[in-house]
Amino acid sequence: MERLVFCLGAAALLRLLLKWSWRAWCGFRVHVLSRFLQVDLRTYGRWAVVTGATSGIGRAYANELARRGMDIVLISRSAEKLRQVAGDIESRFGRKTRVIQTDFTEGPSIYAAIEGGLQGLDIGILVNNVGMNYSELLSRFLDIPSPDCANHDPGVVPPQMTRLVLPRMIERRKGLVINISSEAGSQPQPMLAMYSATKIFVTYFSRCLDAEYRLRGITVQCVAPFMVFTNMTRHLGVNPLAKRAPEFAWEALNTVGHATFTSGCMSHALQVRHTLTKPTYIVDIMNGIMSMQANRTLTHLHHECNGVSQYKTM
Repeated sequence: MERLVFCLGAAALLRLLLKWSWRAWCGFRVHVLSRFLQVDLRTYGRWAVVTGATSGIGRAYANELARRGMDIVLISRSAEKLRQVAGDIESRFGRKTRVIQTDFTEGPSIYAAIEGGLQGLDIGILVNNVGMNYSELLSRFLDIPSPDCANHDPGVVPPQMTRLVLPRMIERRKGLVINISSEAGSQPQPMLAMYSATKIFVTYFSRCLDAEYRLRGITVQCVAPFMVFTNMTRHLGVNPLAKRAPEFAWEALNTVGHATFTSGCMSHALQVRHTLTKPTYIVDIMNGIMSMQANRTLTHLHHECNGVSQYKTM
């Protein structure tokens, strides 16, 4: 009997060691070896399309793709910023650019003009990055300042943009679609209800699309980072666990060809692993604490706006 228990224990331990060894190897391959085994992105096609390309992660991806030899189509809302970023890419990297000015919150009517702007281009890569937050502070759903934005959330733009470029990719039997999601979608996030919900949609859409078209030469990668310094997160200040956008884009593009679902960089992957090891009830408690803290912050700001220095918890 003792021998049987020993054998069962040894088998369980061996299984656990093999499981963690495999995970460690996968992490090492994706985030370390990938730095030395970078995929030549030019094999997908000549042009890369980047949405939300004038700041943050989008601009960092555009710069890094240009540095790796791609011509870039920049899509964003501000014509002035588009011209600035395009000029910077052309002068720094010697690559061609094309700009398409559009506001993704205007809904389905914008895609005909985008399709026209992409005509005649050998598009090998699409980076669906455009996103928005509704407030620089945590907000309850009914406190979102513009209800119209919720009806045309950029979090659901990837299907429309993918529909524009995917047919041609399938004809050539090669193409890369990168959808920027967020770890905010891995768990329910009170006070970020719309943002969190749209990001988990992006994650599921990406993983399903990759399974559907993988055998037709198309790679669909979902990148779900933790904190990256952008205009959307500038109010949170410096954080040693956060990445600056250019560093993040470099590491994330290294993972192409090595992972179709990734946090983008090693530090974020380790944070994901730490989060996933927490029991569900711990995550629920953390969400509850975050909700209470957000309530206090919102109440404090409300009273400050009314000239009141003291406040009570709502």
